[in-house]
Amino acid sequence: MVPEEGQAGQARKEPENVRLQLDRILASPEFLAPERGRRFLQYIVEETLDGRGEQLKASTIAQAVFGRDASFDAQNDPVVRIEAGRIRRALERYYLVCGHSDLIEITIPKGGYAPHFSSGEDGSNAEIAAAPNGENKQQPGHDQGQPGRERPLRYRDLLLPIGVPALFGAIAVLALIRPLESYLSPSETPPTTTLTSKTRIVVEPFVALGGTARGADLAKGLADQLIAKLMKVDSLVVLAPGRSGVETSGSLFNLQGSTLVEGTVLHLHVRLIKGADGAVVWANQYDRDLRDQTTLNVEDEIAAQIILEISTSRKLNGAGSLR
Repeated sequence: MVPEEGQAGQARKEPENVRLQLDRILASPEFLAPERGRRFLQYIVEETLDGRGEQLKASTIAQAVFGRDASFDAQNDPVVRIEAGRIRRALERYYLVCGHSDLIEITIPKGGYAPHFSSGEDGSNAEIAAAPNGENKQQPGHDQGQPGRERPLRYRDLLLPIGVPALFGAIAVLALIRPLESYLSPSETPPTTTLTSKTRIVVEPFVALGGTARGADLAKGLADQLIAKLMKVDSLVVLAPGRSGVETSGSLFNLQGSTLVEGTVLHLHVRLIKGADGAVVWANQYDRDLRDQTTLNVEDEIAAQIILEISTSRKLNGAGSLR
């Protein structure tokens, strides 16, 4: 549970920017997390920004956020671990759906609870962290006037001495090479494995039936798990809900589902619909007893089974396989 090296320095470097990013995430309708999950995220971010990231252990968080007492046992009460997994998925979904252009990314690396902050400024996705000796890494615009310290060499440092004539020369060379390539390999065709030719799938928000809080949490968690696992399939492009009308050449599918919790039993119905004509090409029902399993494990196991069954379904051969 110990934060990675340089975590304390990174937190002190741009605390205000991190807090602004946290506020942006919490205010976004695409950040799907319950109230206690939001308190959890706020707490671990503020503790890290205040230099107490090394104290973020399950027992500390359970008492500060979830109202547990000093006798809390993480082995018998996995509330902190479950909530951390849910917030990891919620953050992944946020950055996938609407936060991909944000300058700061907040993540919670597995194996601990201390958040990690990275910056995408200058297109570098550099960590907002401290150097191993405790000194902060320099930021662009702050590396002048400090003797004995060399600033990193950037592309513009190489480009400016060359000047504009060299750029025009390079452009002229490229203009000659392009026609020559076409002449030497006229039969070569453009690659077809582009994003627009891949199978596209929209994971719609699952519907929670019965009006129970646990059913609603499972509906959100299952949809987030499916998005995270589908993103790892190379032949797929995962679209945000409401983007199915984008004109591309790949096949389009909509994944829909509903959850119902009766006592300790979860009933889940899932179906895959072909976007072109609305035909149901695959459907299944899953029933799970929740008594001896954590919510996170149930979500992960069902999501993995759904991905496996969809990708191997013969019914998809004529509609666009997900493999």
